[in-house]
Amino acid sequence: MTRKKTSKKSRKDPFAEREAQKYERPVPSREMIMDLLTEHGEPMPFRKIAKALDVDDEIDQDSLHRRLRAMERDGQIMRNRREGFGLIQKMDLVKGRVIGHPDGFGFLRPEEGGDDLFMSARQMRSLLHDDRIVARVSGIDRKGRREGAVVNVLERANHNVVGRFFKEGEVGFVVPSNKRINQDIIVPTEQQAGAKDGQIVEVHIDAQPTFRSQPSGHITEILGDHMAPGMEIDIAIRSYELPQEWSEEVKQDIKKLPSEVLEKDKKGREDIRNLPLVTIDGEDARDFDDAVYCEKQGKGWRLLVAIADVSHYVKPDTPLDAAAVERGTSVYFPERVIPMLPEELSNGLCSLKPKVDRLCMVCEMSIDQFGKVKRHRFFEGVMHSHARLTYNEVGAMLQDDDKALRNKYQELVPHLEELYALYKVFRDQRTQRGSIDFETTETRIVFGKDRKIEKIVPTERNDAHKLIEECMIAANVAAAEYLLDNEIATLYRVHETPPTEKLSDLREFLSELGLRMEGSEEPEPKHYSALLDSIRERPDFHLIQTVLLRSMSQAVYQPENTGHFGLALEAYAHFTSPIRRYPDLLVHRAIRHLLAKKSVASFRYGKADMESFGEHCSMTSRRADEATYDAIAWLKCEYMMDKIGDVFEGTISAVTSFGLFIELDEIYVEGLIHVTGLKNDYYHFDPVKHRLTGERMGKSYRLADRIKVKVMRVDLDERKIDFELAD
Repeated sequence: MTRKKTSKKSRKDPFAEREAQKYERPVPSREMIMDLLTEHGEPMPFRKIAKALDVDDEIDQDSLHRRLRAMERDGQIMRNRREGFGLIQKMDLVKGRVIGHPDGFGFLRPEEGGDDLFMSARQMRSLLHDDRIVARVSGIDRKGRREGAVVNVLERANHNVVGRFFKEGEVGFVVPSNKRINQDIIVPTEQQAGAKDGQIVEVHIDAQPTFRSQPSGHITEILGDHMAPGMEIDIAIRSYELPQEWSEEVKQDIKKLPSEVLEKDKKGREDIRNLPLVTIDGEDARDFDDAVYCEKQGKGWRLLVAIADVSHYVKPDTPLDAAAVERGTSVYFPERVIPMLPEELSNGLCSLKPKVDRLCMVCEMSIDQFGKVKRHRFFEGVMHSHARLTYNEVGAMLQDDDKALRNKYQELVPHLEELYALYKVFRDQRTQRGSIDFETTETRIVFGKDRKIEKIVPTERNDAHKLIEECMIAANVAAAEYLLDNEIATLYRVHETPPTEKLSDLREFLSELGLRMEGSEEPEPKHYSALLDSIRERPDFHLIQTVLLRSMSQAVYQPENTGHFGLALEAYAHFTSPIRRYPDLLVHRAIRHLLAKKSVASFRYGKADMESFGEHCSMTSRRADEATYDAIAWLKCEYMMDKIGDVFEGTISAVTSFGLFIELDEIYVEGLIHVTGLKNDYYHFDPVKHRLTGERMGKSYRLADRIKVKVMRVDLDERKIDFELAD
């Protein structure tokens, strides 16, 4: 093997300016180190790296060593047994997050995309759900799956765990509420804090699992004997380690901020306070981060999307910013929010409240009569929201011609009508480019006394919801294009093409129904969309739609733009919600840097930083979804406790090897008929056709089939509802 000789004479750090802004004694950038390792062609010991980068001073060498260790922790490089640092992607290693399974095995979801690695129960002995690891492909299992073996644990995800405490003699252990954590946590006698058998506790993990030992820890809090109203959220918060307290340092940061926008902060900004910008949100919204204004411009329109200027107040390297990074996103539980930013900002200084001045970052777009954005520009502005409108109010005015509301907001109606006209051409554009629109039902829990569920109702989307959605998509696309054109490091919201394996299964499934999706081996969004349109009147529409939906990849944040498959867009970023999503705040910082006419090289973040942010923000987004799902699952179980023995009609929502999941009509609660409850036959699972079929009688149960069930058992601890066939 021949390799290039590394030369320190010609080596110049392209990000020296950025590093000089960050550090008094600049360190070689991560990009420069990775370029060096790539050029060298094999792992390098520290001594050689320092020499190649001309780092001679002892203090600077210490800083370089810390940077290499940080790059190790972030999974960019790895040190081998000979103390050589090498690039992980050159070592045929896979970096990602562990997805635990209640049955003991797990999967590794690669950060670089591609198929998951199967992690056997033996490999999972040293891991817990959501740990971040580096693994090697150790072989192919009997099902044809790539199997992984742990090489290094980069980051432990679980530090505090909530669960039920049990004692067997003197031995205590906690069974985690999160069933993806399948290992019990040992609690020594002296660390049990007086907890009694069966109580719900929080345990801090003092020793993470290894191949030879279970995790162990000490009890930090006894939550109670029974789940009191609201405890399901407390348990979800602790189970998923959602930060919910503000540190003293953050509180001090907040005290330094004004209660209202200062006059000096308005200077140098474009004044758009005269424009009748409005916010349009749900009835119970408290943080208003986007406002819109539209006017006719020739045959087309001028659209302004004004977004709360969070980046003016939340500065890098502050305790407030560190807390926002840690949280990553706001988490929305039923009737409770864990915000990304303190309420003084999210509901106060940054929120685009009506009739007050607010700082904003504005995306101004010129749009032709066909809904195509011809030009866009960004600027820092100061605005004055003219009204706080709700989706229901706007829907009533535009769709139902509500005279009373139109009279109340008569000055705003002409601009709202232009927004509505623009929305219609935006929708046409969406259809033409082949954006995929699935018909799904979202629900809302209505509480009665003592926080008991009164009912579960579907949420209805009117044209006002869709109007705002289209305006936000247009601004997000403009932000992505602006940042791409200027080649600055940022995060894109990426939705990859469906994986090859899932596409193969999908085509086989469709062929069984006499259907075919165009697009050969690489279908485009328009092919999905065309198939959906062609089957809308079929009785098995929901079955086919569900299978199409499950063939999709999961959207993630990453610095490489590879487009958004579901929206059929070549570039997409999140710009419109910096109050509740950290990626949006990073996008704002990049835009502000460009508006200040600073060089791209001097931007404080590089691609390596964004890779780290992308992985973290993707994780916090998933964590928020899982935590809210967990709390809602508990609430739904509680709701069903007094319905044991009742009969309901429902739809098969999932088919697995171990049984059928059924979603009940009208109450939107899901439960399981175990395969052993399907009597008088042996049933076999067909994953491609999504069905269980009886061996002797040929009786088949398929995804989306209608079925009548009886409620047999509700287990709050397991968040499980068991059904059996009612007839």
